[in-house]
Amino acid sequence: MTSQTRRSIIGALATAPLWTAGTSAWAQATTSLKISHQFPGGTINEGDFRDRLTRMFAEEVTKRTKGSLKFEIYPGSSLMKVNAQFSAMRKGALDLSLVPLNYAGGEVPETNIGLMPGLVTSYAQGSAWKNAEVGKELARILAEKGILIVSWIWQAGGVASRGKPIVDPADAKGMKVRGGSREMDLILKEAGAAVVTLPSNEIYAAMQTGAMDAAMTSSTSFMSFRLEEVAKALTTGRDKAYWYMFEPLMISKSVFEKLSKDQQAAIMAVGAEMEQFALKAAQTDDVAVAAVYQKAGAKVVDLNAANVKKWQDIARATAWKDFAARNANCANLMKLAEKLL
Repeated sequence: MTSQTRRSIIGALATAPLWTAGTSAWAQATTSLKISHQFPGGTINEGDFRDRLTRMFAEEVTKRTKGSLKFEIYPGSSLMKVNAQFSAMRKGALDLSLVPLNYAGGEVPETNIGLMPGLVTSYAQGSAWKNAEVGKELARILAEKGILIVSWIWQAGGVASRGKPIVDPADAKGMKVRGGSREMDLILKEAGAAVVTLPSNEIYAAMQTGAMDAAMTSSTSFMSFRLEEVAKALTTGRDKAYWYMFEPLMISKSVFEKLSKDQQAAIMAVGAEMEQFALKAAQTDDVAVAAVYQKAGAKVVDLNAANVKKWQDIARATAWKDFAARNANCANLMKLAEKLL
């Protein structure tokens, strides 16, 4: 290599903008971020609303950032196992995920408040968390762990069963039931059930083989995972429910901090706008799931206030008490959440 050629290469490298040190240079380039979730893939207009939300979010953020941010969406746990997502975001190995927060309970016990039986009993109450003390404290704890909440999403749920419907706690006695969190498992055990632990995308196979008699999950998942094909009964969340799950869209804090201020603002603004879509879609699915199961020949039942109170009374004496005793953060979160009851 001649000295002239060497000088030309060095000069080119010195002036190339992508070689400039610092966050601004990283953000100026077209950046592609990965969004992972466990739900069936669809399109922006059809399919599981959680998949649709990620696609709507991606399209709008790309538009507002004039293409400087683009997204790759990986549905159906196609990028990584669902239980690995939270940890991967903390490490910056995954950019964004829409995942039940309580799935991270083994790693960060405070996240189990995202599926605490009887603590949230309406969408209005869940929606109030974002700007209430409990939401601000939860966001603070997650930020310390390397996670930022982009969209606050709540979903009601019910119970699908291979046999009789589970309405009162007494109905669960002797059954093998998937609760979905440590705290749900505690109330099921108190009711006399044997608990089964697995993510929602594995419920179908477990019910099909008889390894599980019943499963608690969201209305949307009851349909997306086609559980009507293996269930004979459904207890809905369309009127009253003691099962509300916090399933936010989240981003890795380390990834977020590398973006420009405009890109960060676009992500948070669009994320907030998606919350109304999620609320309406979740409420629509609470009603739609009943029709799907009735058409499949399942017995469909609803809860009343008395049913909810029975579950809530058990939860207060078991799950709530257990959660509050885990550490000071958990105790504080429970105290703040109870202010909204």
